[in-house]
Amino acid sequence: MKPFKFILFAFLSLTLAQCRNANSESENTPKLKNSKQEFYQLKIYSFFGEKQQNKTDAYLKEAYLPALKRFNINHVGVFKNRLTDKDSIRKTYVLIPFSNLDEFANLETTLEKDSLHLKSGANYINALHNERPYKRIESILLSAFTDMPKMKTTDVKGERSERVYELRSYESPSEAYYKRKVHMFNEGGEIKLFKRLNFNAIFYADVISGPKMPNLMYMTTFPNMKVRDSLWKEFVDSPEWSKLKVIPKYQQTVSHADIRLLYPTEYSDY
Repeated sequence: MKPFKFILFAFLSLTLAQCRNANSESENTPKLKNSKQEFYQLKIYSFFGEKQQNKTDAYLKEAYLPALKRFNINHVGVFKNRLTDKDSIRKTYVLIPFSNLDEFANLETTLEKDSLHLKSGANYINALHNERPYKRIESILLSAFTDMPKMKTTDVKGERSERVYELRSYESPSEAYYKRKVHMFNEGGEIKLFKRLNFNAIFYADVISGPKMPNLMYMTTFPNMKVRDSLWKEFVDSPEWSKLKVIPKYQQTVSHADIRLLYPTEYSDY
């Protein structure tokens, strides 16, 4: 294992252990993590233009995802944003599930030793500085919530270009408020409400390493925007939400929310 990867792995393991100890001290904290809960890496590629995105698409489709499958890492999602006046930068989101932190820590080293990956992805891997395949990559590491410990691939059908995969990020004003928001999702029943209304969630997770902590992220999926809007209205009007949103300990637990409406690429696993 490379020194940097080892240090990152050790830091994350220590951080997770500290979170477990803190969680056991309050009724408002999440349940302790068990060995069946997954970890996720969300890689966000940003691009200067379509040419870069196409080069990265080719690498992900022909080299990266096939390599992950050879390493027994399945259900990898690849999504893109819809370009608008407010969101004019092309981005590709890659969501990778891991059964443990060792898989995450060792992935890059394993890829570097995989001859088929190196050959299939040569155009991307060996790109010159003035022909780079992306502007920047952001990486976020997540830990699955107790009420949904494993990723679930969506049951949504229909044209992929019409689908809406909604990625939400909720930031909290402090660690204490954040724990209450996580409690709201798990013990409070917010996840159960999403399930009852058939939001077809892919995951709900703590961000354990990222640029906007403390925060959580989750992804729900819809066949189109009309269904998405209709289900969110049902959520807001539901008796469960009417009760949940006024509970004092859940007040002011979200200081900022980012909502990204994505769609799956044709080579995404779901």
